[in-house]
Amino acid sequence: MTATTKTQEQTKAKRIAFFNHKGGVGKTTIALNVASALASQGYSTLLVDSDPQCNLTAHLLEAAVVDDLLDKSDSAEGRTVWSALRPISEATGDIVPIEPFEIRDNLFLLPGDIRLAEFELDLVEFWNDCFQRKLKGYRGVSALSRTVDLSASMCNADFILYDSGPNIGALNRIILLDCDYFAVPAACDLFSLRAIKTLGHTLANWITDWQTVSDLAPDSAILLPGMPKLAGYVPQRFRVYGGHPTTEFAAFIPQLERALLSDVVNVLRKIDASLVSPVSKGLKLGEVKDFGSLVSASQTQGVPLSSVSTTNTLQVESAKTSFADIAKRLAERIGK
Repeated sequence: MTATTKTQEQTKAKRIAFFNHKGGVGKTTIALNVASALASQGYSTLLVDSDPQCNLTAHLLEAAVVDDLLDKSDSAEGRTVWSALRPISEATGDIVPIEPFEIRDNLFLLPGDIRLAEFELDLVEFWNDCFQRKLKGYRGVSALSRTVDLSASMCNADFILYDSGPNIGALNRIILLDCDYFAVPAACDLFSLRAIKTLGHTLANWITDWQTVSDLAPDSAILLPGMPKLAGYVPQRFRVYGGHPTTEFAAFIPQLERALLSDVVNVLRKIDASLVSPVSKGLKLGEVKDFGSLVSASQTQGVPLSSVSTTNTLQVESAKTSFADIAKRLAERIGK
């Protein structure tokens, strides 16, 4: 596959999605804590809450602030991702720049909005318009990418991490096509294995369809990159006894790797070998054990696991180390 020459110019930031259409695999937890670790390592990192459920936004901002954001998202004072996209959705203009919230040093948030669900419905029409070579389709499909780009420029981001919902809908399609890389969070169960097959073939269809759309595009159309590379996977929520993972977890990992190789790596390799270049370095980015009550404490306190105030300091240090290792390996793998 040859990359199109019409792709929009983007910021220097590397865009990454932690993507798995199966629910309950820890996408929000992993995205938040990896972003926090990257920020601690000196990288300016923008989190994009692209899930209409807004769990990431609710985690990081106080409830009153979230309520105010959602109440004002339709107004000129709006600061959510929907506020930026609304003119595109309502056909009244182009995207509105949104300054991200600074959570702490090097860590920023573009807040989510429940009305992203409405924008997802628009994306179905925009996608079909692209196949008819209509410029409004390309403008609509690229709107989230351009919104994120403007916000990333405001905080001089090195990394952009998308937190997406658990589905294979139109919104996740444009998110993946906008990303440089994706990583697969996986719970250690049979359902995660079954989900891998659908994930790989879905991604392959999105990429090949977008190449068709790109080939059809008029010269003035704005295009997404459309070539998300596999960065690896993160097994999570496994039990530890005596300082070691359970035997069930140890047995699960080879099964998961085989599924990823056959149903993601090999499928993407047929499209373009560069989509799976990290395989030679090993697929696993790291591991996240079951941190139990530390996760709920993190949500209650509105902080990453590494910043939870608790008497169980060993758990906090363990979480900090786990996510720091994943962040470091991720940065090395994508050349940062």
